Amino acid sequence: MFPTPPAIVPSLQARVHPDEWQVRLQLAACYRVFAMLGWTEMIYNHITIRLPDSVTGGDKQFLINPFGLHYTEVTASNLVKINLAGDKLDDSPYPVNPAGYVLHSTIHGGIEGAHCVMHTHTTAGVAVASLEGGLSQSNFYSAQLHGMVAYHDFEGITVHAEEGPRVLKSIGNKPAVILRNHGLLSWGQTLPQTFAILWTLQRACEIQLATQSMGAPIPVPTDIAAKCTRDALQFNPQHGAGNDVFEALVRQVDRIDTGWRA
Repeated sequence: MFPTPPAIVPSLQARVHPDEWQVRLQLAACYRVFAMLGWTEMIYNHITIRLPDSVTGGDKQFLINPFGLHYTEVTASNLVKINLAGDKLDDSPYPVNPAGYVLHSTIHGGIEGAHCVMHTHTTAGVAVASLEGGLSQSNFYSAQLHGMVAYHDFEGITVHAEEGPRVLKSIGNKPAVILRNHGLLSWGQTLPQTFAILWTLQRACEIQLATQSMGAPIPVPTDIAAKCTRDALQFNPQHGAGNDVFEALVRQVDRIDTGWRA
């Protein structure tokens, strides 16, 4: 019978550490938020999150989407637990996309503060990533990312581990990343913080795309952009770092479907 229905993964709530279950819920919710916002690319792209030491005993393990499922099919229980080598650490019936774990494991393993990593191929994101000048410091959102954006040159599909050191060198300590000719990426200390960074970068790209379709943008002076970045509090853990926005979006997701909680 076609199409093949997704495998039914029994709830893991009673079988995993309570801290892991909470991380699973948060990540599954994020996949549904991305779907609601239209940030999907068929069955491709990834959001990953490291499991806390209370679960792993200090090993670097993270959760990734089951390859083959659309973001609207991701649930807390069918997320796949893997290590930095991409080895599955559970009995998930789903494979893992090498293009996902190679890039994400590089960042999780190489940047201590990279608790969460998000990567998209939105139209606006790929369009700006394909411009020679990249992100233009010319709108309200790009001004809030002054000094926060890194660039990495395109080397093809990210399935080769030897690209990892070059990715880390390109990123440095900047949490908003434009993968040239490819798409957008963000990383952060928490999932909501990572989301806030990516959302701001995505909005900056959308507005740049609209502006440049009409003509040359008005540049924001460097000192004003630096002031905007200092004054913007949405990335600051002391001010919630995106928690309130993310929780509001999860409430919207729940009005559509609560199946992600399974």
